[in-house]
Amino acid sequence: VQWYMASIDIEDEMRAQEALRERERELQQLVDALPVHIWSWTPDGKLAYVNRRSLEDLGISGANFEEFTRVAQELIHPEDAPEVLKRSANCLKTGDSFIMRYRRRWKDGSYRWIEGRCEPLRDRDGAIVHWYQVSIDIDEEMRAQVALRERERSLWQLVETLPVMIDCAAPNGEPIYRSRQLREFLGYELELLDGKGKSRLSGTLDEGVHPDDLAAVKANYAHSLATGEPYARRHRLRRFDGEYCWVDTRAAPMRNAEGAIVQWNVVCLDIDGEVRVQEELRLAQERLARASQAASLAELSASIAHEVNQPLAAVVANSYACQRWLTAEPPNIERAQKTVERIIRDANSAADVVSRIRALFKQSADAMAYTALDSVIAEARDLIAEEAVRRRVRLDLDVESDLPIVALDRVQIQQVLVNLIRNGIEAMDSVPGDKVLGLRVRRIGDAIQIEISDCGPGIEFPDRIFEPFFTTKEHGMGMGLAICRSIVESHGGRLWVEKNDPHGTAFVFTMPVEMKAAA
Repeated sequence: VQWYMASIDIEDEMRAQEALRERERELQQLVDALPVHIWSWTPDGKLAYVNRRSLEDLGISGANFEEFTRVAQELIHPEDAPEVLKRSANCLKTGDSFIMRYRRRWKDGSYRWIEGRCEPLRDRDGAIVHWYQVSIDIDEEMRAQVALRERERSLWQLVETLPVMIDCAAPNGEPIYRSRQLREFLGYELELLDGKGKSRLSGTLDEGVHPDDLAAVKANYAHSLATGEPYARRHRLRRFDGEYCWVDTRAAPMRNAEGAIVQWNVVCLDIDGEVRVQEELRLAQERLARASQAASLAELSASIAHEVNQPLAAVVANSYACQRWLTAEPPNIERAQKTVERIIRDANSAADVVSRIRALFKQSADAMAYTALDSVIAEARDLIAEEAVRRRVRLDLDVESDLPIVALDRVQIQQVLVNLIRNGIEAMDSVPGDKVLGLRVRRIGDAIQIEISDCGPGIEFPDRIFEPFFTTKEHGMGMGLAICRSIVESHGGRLWVEKNDPHGTAFVFTMPVEMKAAA
């Protein structure tokens, strides 16, 4: 019979619903725009939501993967799926968070590394009402890490297999790494040096370096650590069996972009075989030189004996004849007189032979040339430098500037210098500590004086040292200093020996500035 209508004002409700739908739309756009895969699950592991990026990247429909087990079987790499399922089941059971890195299949069939994180949403009573999962693509990061580990492994294998001994040390010199070659050579691990009351560096040097080389090696290391300069030295290092072997050790600092030292890299080469071969070669050369000298001396002696024997034999024969003529009855003075004349003739002949032999050791003035003495000394130093280093002798050279040129035979004066320097080096073989051989050149009046001094034990018989065939060496021939004196005197100079202060020997010889005829 009648209709009744009521109109209720729902403007605020409708506006609220519209605002809510707008916020949901914005949230959906945000979720779809994020460069991650976002999934949600029910408390019992049913798939509830998959964002659009997941559907596009993986080429799936959310309706096809309602069960988590299906997702694991279809989308997770077979090698990773068992562990992912195991952890996921444990999280659903315990409510713990899930985090794991594994490989997920993309729509093109390739697998990419992701990091999956899943957190539970709980109500006020703590009950799980939803699970939310975020998966981040970390494939490039993982591939970079794999490549980095591969490079590290290759570098490690390279360092461990190189036929050299490698050591790495902190900026203060403390060893932090040793290669397999070095560990096997020394026969112990680096950690065994700890807890012994000294640093690793000191422990390494004290236990490994030969006692005769230890002080110099420590001084060199200290200098490099203080200045940052590279280190290079040959010394003896004890092997695991107690045998000392020669090694060539070189260290260089590794610096950062600011130039600060962050690490010392050390390479140690086993050169024992090379050093021993060089020593054997040197000894063989010395033996050959001695044999050659002995052969030359024997040949010279035979020549002298042959040349002098004939006139001397004639002198003896004529002397007997003269004696017979004088003892005859009556004495035959005329024949004795003729025999005496023949004796005089034969004696002069012997004297002529001696003079000719002496002339062999005299230097003709025509063969000499005016030369700068400092250049001759420099050449002699270079000739003997390797032997000085091998015997750990430091050459202290002090040559006065502006020396005048002198007339000399370059080769012979070099022979004198090398002989005297070598004698000084050999004299210090048994001297401990610092070995210094001094060579000083000064002008004194009308002559240049050269002094070669050592800090050895000195000479026991200084008055006889220049006598031919007199020697204090076990295998010496006793001709070196005699020849040196003959050469110096043939140049118009003088050679003598003095005591060095506080100990040792000094050989001194002079060279006249103006050449005079030698006697």
